[in-house]
Amino acid sequence: MTIKEAQEAVDRWIKEYGVRYFSELTNMAVLTEEVGELARVMARKYGDQSFKEGEKDNLGEEMADILWVLLCLANQTGVDLTTELQKSIEKKTQRDSLRHIHNEKLKA
Repeated sequence: MTIKEAQEAVDRWIKEYGVRYFSELTNMAVLTEEVGELARVMARKYGDQSFKEGEKDNLGEEMADILWVLLCLANQTGVDLTTELQKSIEKKTQRDSLRHIHNEKLKA
């Protein structure tokens, strides 16, 4: 599935099952909540915390939830995420093409 196809699939789902998009501000709050849920799993899986009884290692699910809300926000605000991601990669390539290669902190 491409990013464009993902944006279209989310839009179809919202129109068929979701009644309408939540407001942009509500979705921003939901996005923040979902990032917090991912942070919780990361802290337990890769950090010093352990999973509580009944909690599960659902890293992929939490990432997908974040992507879902981000796709909603992109649809609501008219952002083509394919184009924006391509522009971001180009920007980072121009800006950082040598930066990380010469970063002593990243050398093993």
